[in-house]
Amino acid sequence: MAADVSGGELAKASGISASMLSRIERGLVSPSVETLERLANGLGVPASRFFSDQARRTDFCHVRAGHGVLVDRVGAVSDYRYELLGHLLSGNLFVEPYLVTLLPGADPYVTFQHPGLKFLYFLSGEVTYRYGGKSVGVGAGDSLLFDATALHGIEAIQTQPVSYLSVVFTLRE
Repeated sequence: MAADVSGGELAKASGISASMLSRIERGLVSPSVETLERLANGLGVPASRFFSDQARRTDFCHVRAGHGVLVDRVGAVSDYRYELLGHLLSGNLFVEPYLVTLLPGADPYVTFQHPGLKFLYFLSGEVTYRYGGKSVGVGAGDSLLFDATALHGIEAIQTQPVSYLSVVFTLRE
């Protein structure tokens, strides 16, 4: 069973009988959409999981150290070096992992704003990071996770060099 759940536990969590679950597993019965929805809820996964062909998924990205794609930024963030560390071409979730390095001329910038969730993991340096009306001091080993629709960014740079992993998660339209 998926998710380390026994057949009896899944049947109970899904609100279907163990015998019905057994017949579905053996291909003796085609479940209704309602039954598939109940099974998905019992497993804690979307119903679409039953229709995806996991064996044919070929999304895999390997980027060797120092070989990410450099993304040019202009304007106020021109001295923020963005190295794209990977990408996937399919699925409903768009993930952008970057290694961000502040170059010597980098200035604080607190007006980043975009859709999605953002995860930051600081590798070096010390900064004050602003999120909406809140400011926090962060350094190597610290992480932040937040809704990126609020204004955010580095408010002050205390210790250089500054580098961090930035991963943005958005749903594809």
